[in-house]
Amino acid sequence: MELWTPDHNLESGPYRVLLERGEFIDFARDGREVPFKIYYPTEHHLEKMPVVLWSHGFGGSRDGASFISRYIAAHGYTVVHLTHKGTDSSLWEGKKEHPWDVLRKTKVTRETTLNRMYDVPFVLDQLEEWASDNPDPGAFMDLSRIGMSGHSFGAMTTQVMAGMLFPDAHHQLRSLREERIKAGILYSPTPIMHLTDAPHAQVYGGINIPLFHMTGTEDHSPLEHHKYEDRLVIQEHAQHPEQYLKILEGGDHMVYTGSRGKLAHNPKREEYEGIIKAASLAFWDAHLKDDEAAKAWLKARWSKD
Repeated sequence: MELWTPDHNLESGPYRVLLERGEFIDFARDGREVPFKIYYPTEHHLEKMPVVLWSHGFGGSRDGASFISRYIAAHGYTVVHLTHKGTDSSLWEGKKEHPWDVLRKTKVTRETTLNRMYDVPFVLDQLEEWASDNPDPGAFMDLSRIGMSGHSFGAMTTQVMAGMLFPDAHHQLRSLREERIKAGILYSPTPIMHLTDAPHAQVYGGINIPLFHMTGTEDHSPLEHHKYEDRLVIQEHAQHPEQYLKILEGGDHMVYTGSRGKLAHNPKREEYEGIIKAASLAFWDAHLKDDEAAKAWLKARWSKD
């Protein structure tokens, strides 16, 4: 078996990346708009490529974390970023206060949060028709190999799609597992102890796909009281055996987004972004392209076991 190694040039990849933007309209939810942004490679010789979803954090949008998605797309993936209305950047745009100060004061209803979750299967339903109408890149999208990733609130959304139980409008835990998603990456995994007092094994035990959990020793939530140690509970109780964990020494909450918010300059930002890109690509190659060398590379470094 050949060894899997990340590119020496972590700024790019073998293929040039193009973008498409648009909105899907969910008429079953009162015309709810779900804006999207798609990164895809061009000038390639691929027959089919896996599809990876990206879900933003609280106050984010489809435009975040481009440094990750451009890199992944440049290596033969279609990456679909979503904007979740009600928890997106429209909450703070145009206001005088700093976005984090606005977001701390914002009360998010359970309905708003659940709508964020419902965006995911809705978008997956739309992608097949979109791919047919947009043959480049649609003709190369393999919708039988789908992964999902997200940061913070987006990590929570990914956890729910992976099988984590989530309280509904009546505070009853239920599964919203999306079976089309085969693997996931959690950038700043997000526990839900503030939403339920159910045992961790019950809440997180339903996770039944491979997940890569990425956090850092300074990954404290800017809006809640989560410390990085709290983020470890998901991988500790997920029942699927293929769980990977990377803790960046000195890594903070914003190293996964390409922006800093109110956080000071991180002198290791460039180094961390390189690690994040290489580790992410290895995970997707292992679990969406069945690359055994990539899986061996991952297991040697960050396997739960």
